[in-house]
Amino acid sequence: MPQIRRQTLTKIMVEGVKPKASPYRLWDAKVPGLALRVLPSGRSTYEVHWGRNKSLALGTNGVMTLEGARTAARRILGEVAEHGAPLDAANSELGKNLTFGDFISERYGPYILATRKAGGDTLAAITAQFGELFRKPLASISKADWDEIKTRRISAGIHPSTVNRDLDRLKAALFQAVEWKLLPDNPLRGVKRIKRGIENRVRFLSKKEEKGLRAALDARERTAKQRRDSGNKWREARGKELLPAVAGYSDNLMPIVLLALNTGMRRGELKALTWDDIDMPNKVLTVRAGYAKSGETRHIPLNSEAMAVLRNLKKHNGDRGKLFDVGSFSKAWSGVLDTAKIADFRFHDLRHTFASNLVMAGVALNTVRELLGHSEIEMTLRYAHLAPSHKAEAVAALVKRRALRRKSIIK
Repeated sequence: MPQIRRQTLTKIMVEGVKPKASPYRLWDAKVPGLALRVLPSGRSTYEVHWGRNKSLALGTNGVMTLEGARTAARRILGEVAEHGAPLDAANSELGKNLTFGDFISERYGPYILATRKAGGDTLAAITAQFGELFRKPLASISKADWDEIKTRRISAGIHPSTVNRDLDRLKAALFQAVEWKLLPDNPLRGVKRIKRGIENRVRFLSKKEEKGLRAALDARERTAKQRRDSGNKWREARGKELLPAVAGYSDNLMPIVLLALNTGMRRGELKALTWDDIDMPNKVLTVRAGYAKSGETRHIPLNSEAMAVLRNLKKHNGDRGKLFDVGSFSKAWSGVLDTAKIADFRFHDLRHTFASNLVMAGVALNTVRELLGHSEIEMTLRYAHLAPSHKAEAVAALVKRRALRRKSIIK
């Protein structure tokens, strides 16, 4: 373990600190335990350390003076010596010296990066959605701040479920500040998520549409291979180096669509999928909690078509890293829908198609719920009404059954 080098910090020294490629600390000899942490961004923050891996951020250099940091550090260290830990009141006082941005970058950000699999995504989302709060003191964050952000995002057409996730992230961050005694209470305690009914729009492919979609995907693959062959003939005639023939799928669209139809996975879940998530021998796919929308791991059995897709990908693309190294494929997806003459259909509706096909096949709704990763059965109940023709057949079966009984009685 490297030895800590302490020096008596001065006002000129802390005002003139220069950033380096990686974070570093200047340790004060006058108050052992006090350090100035300097980030590559140039931001520097006073900290007080005691024991093993125990520390508190005191305040931002420039906002808090060196003498103010020493005073706060002495108080905290005295409380640690007397009580074994800082007192709540002292920590609450420290929270007043922290901006929300300091709290996120110095405390909460490193914490969730170290403890949450999706910590990077959470930190990026907080920075993107709540950047306007970063200059505010942590202790001054209020319900009014959230109401202003919520109103603006709803007015901009952001879906309520997305705004609710914003609220969850902000509340979780402030809750952690309370846990660390940097705030006396969560200012968003009692703030409720936006109430909304389960989405009424449940669009799924009819048998005819699904057949058309598959035909359009096949035609697109044939066209890609024909174009490559034609291009190589042109290159050969001119003595140019030939391009490799299209082997397997021409790009990611067809395999990602087929897997969506056979697993019900969301677009984001499919794009995050890695080969480590695929158990080929046992024919099981795992949706990891880190990228699942529900935040919970689920396992999806793979049928023969899904397995054929994966074998094709493995054979021609290898089985390392992500299955789909793809950004946006909206243009290609729209082109296939146009070819298939399918209107008013989103990629997410492939998930509805998966669920409706299961319901029409007689699969229990709770099993459908587990496969889709719904936390509540209410979300799955909407699929009970997706197949009017199937229900009509079920009702007709009762009439047929009665007719058979009457015929039996007559005999």
